[in-house]
Amino acid sequence: MTAIYILWLRQLKRYVRARSRIVASLGQPILFLVALGFGFGPIFQRAGMGNYIQFLTPGVIGMTVLFTSIFSGVELIWDRQFGFLKETLVAPVPRILIMIGRTLGGATVAVIQGLIVLAICMAAGFRTGNIGALPAALGFMALIAILFTALGTAVASMLDDFQGFQLVMNFLVMPIFFLSGALFPLTGLSRALTVVANIDPLSYGVDGLRAALIGLSHFSSAMDVGVLGVLCAILLIVGGYLFSRIQL
Repeated sequence: MTAIYILWLRQLKRYVRARSRIVASLGQPILFLVALGFGFGPIFQRAGMGNYIQFLTPGVIGMTVLFTSIFSGVELIWDRQFGFLKETLVAPVPRILIMIGRTLGGATVAVIQGLIVLAICMAAGFRTGNIGALPAALGFMALIAILFTALGTAVASMLDDFQGFQLVMNFLVMPIFFLSGALFPLTGLSRALTVVANIDPLSYGVDGLRAALIGLSHFSSAMDVGVLGVLCAILLIVGGYLFSRIQL
């Protein structure tokens, strides 16, 4: 447990020190919020779907958590390149605990980013229907963060260069985000898109956030929690296995 705490704390210290990266990571969600929220808002409202800012905000928060968590895997490659990982792996603790500590640290950073974006969205006009549901929204952010941080760690464990990691992540991240229902409702889609959205793990995270924040759900909260929880467990196991096989 001490190893998990130390690695978790180290990830937070990295986050606090990387001020420029914090600002840069907030640029994209703010751009989506302003350009899409206010640009498509009148069209969305004329279609009888209500306020687009209300609908878009959970998707933007999900995007922030997704991007921050999944790209935290690059730090594993960075540590391998500069020798810090070697120093960590020689510690007399199981590698699975090291992987869990890194994952929880990266997930915590992603949740913090999500909360910052939520505050920005509220300043832009978003209003949650039930303040008491915010802990549920925080829980869904945590599930999304753990899931995709574990995925990023699993992918980074198989690669040893930044270019390969960026290529794989860009190939995965954009389809996961755009097909999750973060930007548009999942009702009335073609059969092919419906199937893809149903197997996209972020769909359940965004749906859970939307249910918690504005009371709108496509699946159900129980299904969202169940799918995200099972996938978190699977990816933690897979990520732990791949991390334990890292060769330095």
